[in-house]
Amino acid sequence: MLLHTEISGQGQAVLLLHGLFGSYENLGVIARQLENYQVISMDLRNHGRSPWSDEMTYPAMAADVAETLQHYGIGPLAVLGHSMGGKVAMQLALSRPELVNKLILADISPVLNKPRHQAIFAGLSAVAATSVSSRQQADQILADHITEPGVRAFLLKSLQKTEHGFSWRFNLAALANCYEDILQPPAAVGPYPGPTLFIKGGDSDYLLSEHQSLISTLFPHAKAKVIMGTGHWLHAEKPAAFAKLVNDFLLT
Repeated sequence: MLLHTEISGQGQAVLLLHGLFGSYENLGVIARQLENYQVISMDLRNHGRSPWSDEMTYPAMAADVAETLQHYGIGPLAVLGHSMGGKVAMQLALSRPELVNKLILADISPVLNKPRHQAIFAGLSAVAATSVSSRQQADQILADHITEPGVRAFLLKSLQKTEHGFSWRFNLAALANCYEDILQPPAAVGPYPGPTLFIKGGDSDYLLSEHQSLISTLFPHAKAKVIMGTGHWLHAEKPAAFAKLVNDFLLT
């Protein structure tokens, strides 16, 4: 599957992969700070402007990325992924290491994640079941399920206005049906021999010390950095600190 792709800048290529319910635009704040690089931003399947599918396994999503890179004649390159996009990046590096020369993983680990999006799915479904006439109305419906304004604002970035009213740009039905697949770790091929950087949000529990043994097995040249005072959306909460870590790693 060819993915919707935006390419900007010149220099060493860096691929950015967003997380669940997102789009390539979510990492735009980081893309703008990679001034000396060619930045490739993709919408993963069932997200943004990319095609929809009933399958959401990590081997399938990594195959999409590989096919799209080959379509544009790009690679090997550095790959940065956040959350679900980080697992796609891991899968790509583990299964197609010849395409990845550096790997950056933002607040995610190669483990089975616990389900934590039930309220979000309930809110998204409630909006989808209502003929909303404005983003404000959609936000009010989401607020019945999601208390954090920042999370609602993030989700509303994917609410699009069409000639038939408002709808989610992502494939909500497929994401809900495939949620168990999204929680899974990447398929354990590999290991990936290249330089790898894990960046953890200091207040997040997605990346924990008990994951270190598995990380060392799959990514033997991994290093880790922590951005204190941030949660799972660390790149949005402290973009300057995040971008500095990314730039420093790319220069090494």
